[in-house]
Amino acid sequence: MRVGVIGAGLQGGRRGPVVRDFPGMELVAIASEHGKTAKVLADRLGCQSTVGWESIVEREDIDTVLVLTPPHLHAVISIAAMKAGKHVLCEKPLANSIADGVEMVAVSRATGVKLKCGFNHRHHPGIQKAKKWFDDGLIGEVNFIRCRYGICGRPNYEKEWRADPKITGGGHLMEQGIHGIDLARWFAGDFTEASCFTATSFWKIKPLEDNAFALYQTAGGVITSIHSSLTQWKNLFSFEIYGHNGYISVEGLGGSYGTERAILGKRDFTAPFGEETVEFRGGDRSWYEEWKEFVSAIEEGREPLGSADDGLEALRLVLAAYESAGKGCSVSLEETRRK
Repeated sequence: MRVGVIGAGLQGGRRGPVVRDFPGMELVAIASEHGKTAKVLADRLGCQSTVGWESIVEREDIDTVLVLTPPHLHAVISIAAMKAGKHVLCEKPLANSIADGVEMVAVSRATGVKLKCGFNHRHHPGIQKAKKWFDDGLIGEVNFIRCRYGICGRPNYEKEWRADPKITGGGHLMEQGIHGIDLARWFAGDFTEASCFTATSFWKIKPLEDNAFALYQTAGGVITSIHSSLTQWKNLFSFEIYGHNGYISVEGLGGSYGTERAILGKRDFTAPFGEETVEFRGGDRSWYEEWKEFVSAIEEGREPLGSADDGLEALRLVLAAYESAGKGCSVSLEETRRK
């Protein structure tokens, strides 16, 4: 498989080495808008550098593309790449609008190429362990899900492209909270209603939010709570699923988020509290495992885990939360799906 990377920022630095080192892969070229950052990364990874995304999409010797640009470019680049017959892994969020996301999914189906949304959190070992426990029925039917996900921010954050609503399409819920939303939907199933409050309490990024408090409910009454924060002064990841027979939680993601742990507890009204805890050592392998899954999906002719449809639904849930916050009332997801 011959791969081209569009975007030489933080994600290019994470995903590029995975592609280069993966068996059977050839990292052909990296492109960036002006070429300077692409050359720096390409020199480090031992591949070509080029200017502009078209230089990757138009190459006949590239069959798979990673779209790692800011979100406002995801749709136009991904659609062009798919129409050129290339498989695409596009970073989250899938797009900036539902219309763009719907078109991306439609083009993928029409061309027969694979389109995957970048949801690497599904491939963290703690989440994988939690999903195994959950699918094995160890905590029974779900009562509720709770996710807290936050970072400290950094000086001059308000000057970055992430603070430009024309580029991002949303604030911290779109930037980071979307991972928690995707995971919750993976465990609980589709949501039918959304409610949300947002706040811009510290960072000068209005109309974007630095904190979002979102609630989602399934048709069966399972409620998920998501708090996504840019004012979490000590980085935090906590994902909890409470069921009729017990609970599963994943705490930490390694690095600045602390040791990644998967925890299983069982309901018992009389015995002392006890938990099974698994701690995961080593570096972050979620990028490798996600790429492995994508390659396998292409080879096997199936939809990848964290598919384009998953990306579209996560985008729909973020935008429904924003709609709720703006209107001051809950929003029906069924109505947004009919639009």
